[in-house]
Amino acid sequence: MIISLDLVTGAISLLFTVMVLSYLIGDNPLFKIAVYLFVGVASGYAAAIVIWQVLVPKLFLPTWNIVQTRDLSSGILLVAPWLGIAFILMKISPRLAGTARIAMAYLVGVGAAVTLVGALTGTIIPQVEATANFFDGAIFKPAAEMIEIAFSGGIILLGTVTSLAYFHFGARQQADGTTRRSGIVNLLAWIGSIFIGSTLGAVFAGVYAAALTALIERISSIVNFFMSLLGIA
Repeated sequence: MIISLDLVTGAISLLFTVMVLSYLIGDNPLFKIAVYLFVGVASGYAAAIVIWQVLVPKLFLPTWNIVQTRDLSSGILLVAPWLGIAFILMKISPRLAGTARIAMAYLVGVGAAVTLVGALTGTIIPQVEATANFFDGAIFKPAAEMIEIAFSGGIILLGTVTSLAYFHFGARQQADGTTRRSGIVNLLAWIGSIFIGSTLGAVFAGVYAAALTALIERISSIVNFFMSLLGIA
């Protein structure tokens, strides 16, 4: 009997679906095996991407070309990554583990800089531009439309300002020794907490809807698998 590829993939999909859904009856070995396999496959995939798309073309091959051509002047930029690799590998030795802090500090600093720039260029600046652009040209609109734009834009502006004020942690020391933010900042932060709570609620609803969609898709896949196995479809 020839077993088709669709039958094999359907059986594996059914097995992993049951293993993951077994968590509904409590933590058990089947669920742990499924999680370990998913984490292992994801880690292996990430490692393969890093090796074949980063290390090999940008480090190993250029280094091999330098060894063949003996053109050391073109390999100056490769010294830093090789030193970083050497420092990280020194964590194997307890005596030399402190040297790895140089490479780790560099990686943490670069990661923090990328995160900061991403937050500025991807969130804060676009939000400020979107808030400002919302009022652009509103004065040339009819009165009814201008009022609607002003109301909607005012809510967006209020949400933006108060949400940023919620994360303002500056405070002054009071006479009794305690620290407290000003009344205006506290009021803005309280309003901002309402907008943040509403946003998190909408995000949670989106995550719940996505999870429910995935569950429906898995149930549909199981039904289709049994129907194809029984020759109904």
